[in-house]
Amino acid sequence: MQCGDDTTTSENSMSLKKTLSVASPLTLRIVAECPVTKARACELVLPHGAVNTPVFMPVGTQGTMKGITVDQLDALGCRICLGNTYHLGMRPGPDLIEKARGLHGFMNWKRNLLTDSGGFQMVSLVELSEVTEEGVKFKSPYDGKEILLSPEKSISIQNSLGSDIMMQLDDVVSSTVTGPRVEEAMHRSIRWLDRCIAANKNPDKQNLFAIIQGGLNAELRKACLDEMTRRDVPGFAIGGLSGGEEKDDFWRMVTLSTDHLPREKPRYLMGVGYAVDLVVCVALGCDMFDCVFPTRTARFGSALVPWGSLQVKQKQYAKDLQPIDPDCQCPTCKRHSRAYLHALFKSDTAAMHHITIHNISYQLTLMRSVRQSIVDGRFPDFIRTFMKRLFPSRDQYPSWAVDALASVNVTLE
Repeated sequence: MQCGDDTTTSENSMSLKKTLSVASPLTLRIVAECPVTKARACELVLPHGAVNTPVFMPVGTQGTMKGITVDQLDALGCRICLGNTYHLGMRPGPDLIEKARGLHGFMNWKRNLLTDSGGFQMVSLVELSEVTEEGVKFKSPYDGKEILLSPEKSISIQNSLGSDIMMQLDDVVSSTVTGPRVEEAMHRSIRWLDRCIAANKNPDKQNLFAIIQGGLNAELRKACLDEMTRRDVPGFAIGGLSGGEEKDDFWRMVTLSTDHLPREKPRYLMGVGYAVDLVVCVALGCDMFDCVFPTRTARFGSALVPWGSLQVKQKQYAKDLQPIDPDCQCPTCKRHSRAYLHALFKSDTAAMHHITIHNISYQLTLMRSVRQSIVDGRFPDFIRTFMKRLFPSRDQYPSWAVDALASVNVTLE
């Protein structure tokens, strides 16, 4: 890293103030704040309607949610979901999607969309990619052709997709990497943010979020926070976590980030979807989450329930006529028994469809309950009840969660 980098990025941030003078198509209204923790309940108004936060956003990689239709997703109360820039940019391509009135028109989704930048594939497809200052060079997993995904190209594709929230292209390194590469990636992510801001053709229609990097190094993450929050972007994401690092390191980086992010902007913690992680990270001050976990685990017959998970394929459910969760109001639990789903798994992919509906409903319902408890001023009690139901005994509580919650004044009994 050259010592001139910080000066250059500061100068860039000043010159980009003009670019950001257009009012962003996003407003955040804080409805309630927990007096004990850092949790808050907000209303996030986007071009395709209001989103209540804290919110879990299901992931639809290629213009669809695997195992569920957009109408079903809408009926479950989902108001924002994800699309993947890298995959959509490869197939079917931005030109076709733009002709279809963007990704909203292409998938017939009337609610909000968030698109990632394609940068995550730098980690997940690392054997196919090479990072330079210009961008990320990929070999297509489809036809082997070399492609350059630059900050400008990422934003161009996302402009064509027409998402309500676009993510900057950042230099992503695995959270388990240490050393100079982490600092290099952090500084490059700042420079790429400036290029993304300059490349955005639709600042009046599409919100560009910055992604805070810095790995597990508190000094680097703080430096990135200081620099990126000088840019008046509509929102901020906490990136570079949930990649196999120790949970103790994970929660400390999350809370460091929320301590320094602006109160009036949405805070999006990327790649988090386990129930405990969601509840704890709301307490640490995060508003938005996404993960493939609930849909991916459904395809293996794992149904999410308040006491953990229920493995529908197991023999013990072959004659069980109860729904997955007797208290759940989702279409699957209203109509089908564990025994039916068990039998269906042996012969029909519809079983995955039914469990996917249930799992997404579980995630959305959990976040609605979390939000209501914040509004009602009883979030710490909600956390204690949630943990008691999930873990049979106090000594089974994950130590990282106990420590994280203690840091925001919640002691678990």
